[in-house]
Amino acid sequence: MQAEKLIQNVQVSEGLYWPLMRNNISRADLDEVIEFLQQDDILLTQGSQVRAFEREWSEWLGVRHSVFVNSGSGANLLTISALSHREGPGEVIVPTLTWVSDIASVIQCGFKPVFVDINPRTLGMNTDEVLKKITSQTKAVFLTHVMGYNALNQGFLDELKDRGIPLIEDVCEAYGATFQGKKLGTFGSVSNFSFYYAHHMSTIEGGMISTNDEELYDTIRMLRAHGMVRESTSDDLKRSYWEQYPDLNPDFIFAYPAYNMRSTEINAVIGRNQLKRLDLNNEQRRRNLSMFLENLDPEKFFTEFEVEGSCNYAFTLVLRHPDWALCEKVMNSLRARGIEFRRGTAGGGNQLRQPYLKHLIDRAEIAKYPNIDHIHFFGFYIGNYPELEEEKIFELCALLNGLST
Repeated sequence: MQAEKLIQNVQVSEGLYWPLMRNNISRADLDEVIEFLQQDDILLTQGSQVRAFEREWSEWLGVRHSVFVNSGSGANLLTISALSHREGPGEVIVPTLTWVSDIASVIQCGFKPVFVDINPRTLGMNTDEVLKKITSQTKAVFLTHVMGYNALNQGFLDELKDRGIPLIEDVCEAYGATFQGKKLGTFGSVSNFSFYYAHHMSTIEGGMISTNDEELYDTIRMLRAHGMVRESTSDDLKRSYWEQYPDLNPDFIFAYPAYNMRSTEINAVIGRNQLKRLDLNNEQRRRNLSMFLENLDPEKFFTEFEVEGSCNYAFTLVLRHPDWALCEKVMNSLRARGIEFRRGTAGGGNQLRQPYLKHLIDRAEIAKYPNIDHIHFFGFYIGNYPELEEEKIFELCALLNGLST
């Protein structure tokens, strides 16, 4: 109520200067890097810092194993590649609102993507629609927790378990968010995270794959480093390869036609330092989102997002109804005041409209996905970071609410 009273008297300034992210790599992070680089005889490629970051991330998330990689997209590719080696060809159910690499990795690894529309309250996959599209060819469901909102429900998880369908969680935009008090990224067989600059925390570039599956963990470790058997943590697995291929140098046995997706010690140093303040920063992000949604005009903007457990690094701004005139006014007003935004929210909106999918889906099919199309044309996101001043949030809401329809 206090926020609602304040906003009535807000004067909107001419310029707000509001980027998508600020100060996501701090002076303290850089000081840690400098201190690390001042050591003698240090290894800069993957080493002890990477292993420490993987352990600390696993403890924070609540899983047994994590693998630090070069990016969130790299995490997607390695995860789907591991799935292809385990499951063989088939279909993977994917979102229509997500980052391109989720769907691209499915295609690159030889799977057929099967699309579903979104739930407007979570921006994630419509779970009822997912269950209807499961067939004997379904090898996994690749679910994205979009913009920090939880996309899971218990009935959906129970049904996937009963049908024996693996769940892959893309948590690149939602780490720290929870479902039933448990962190997202701990419900599926495997989960992916991104540490790109604009996300909850950053290692400049970087990503993480987390799992409780020992076999999957070993496969992903090998896939990360050219498919080399020596990357496995299993002595039994290594021994089996040595015995099968006695003509090969044990240090250079390549089990898979794989990749180099390793990260560096410098990225890991930054990640370890950032992890120390992640929870505190996320609490501020939650407060910011509440202020934003509570003060928007619900007649003009959709505000009924399922915020319980959410952890958003951006504000989701969605027009209540299709309105091209209001949409133009929103964009022009934001630009005029230096407020950076992205139309279509995550990943540029409806992936079905992207040219990389033109050989897989007919344009006429897009009409079957009305919810994502509304987000594509009338949805936006605006930066939400811990240093964001409350006054700016009130000013933004006053600005938006004042636009005539």
